[in-house]
Amino acid sequence: QVQLVESGGGSVQPGGSLRLSCAASGRPFGSYHVAWFRQAPGKEREFVAAITWSGSGTRYADSVKGRFTISRDNTKNTVYLQMNSLKPEDTAVYYCAADSTYWGSSLEYDYWGQGTQVTVSS
Repeated sequence: QVQLVESGGGSVQPGGSLRLSCAASGRPFGSYHVAWFRQAPGKEREFVAAITWSGSGTRYADSVKGRFTISRDNTKNTVYLQMNSLKPEDTAVYYCAADSTYWGSSLEYDYWGQGTQVTVSS
């Protein structure tokens, strides 16, 4: 079992930045691929970014490419999502997810956190 806890959400003005963290406990985190998803009110949960267990591979949704950066520090059992140039349409609850074999854009991850709210508004 892997337990995931997100933090770092909050309210920010358009153009601002936030850094989300996903802290893991349980099994060795370094063997898991990790992704960030988000869900806005009334919308389906959507893929944002993913990173392989080693950090050597990353992928992003087109809507965040060039603005968001996913990274990880396996010594701290933590994955980060640096979000720059935030837009009102980035407003959502952000979730991290982990899986030992999958790192794609669908919801096929075995472990999920509880989410952290990000609000972008002037």
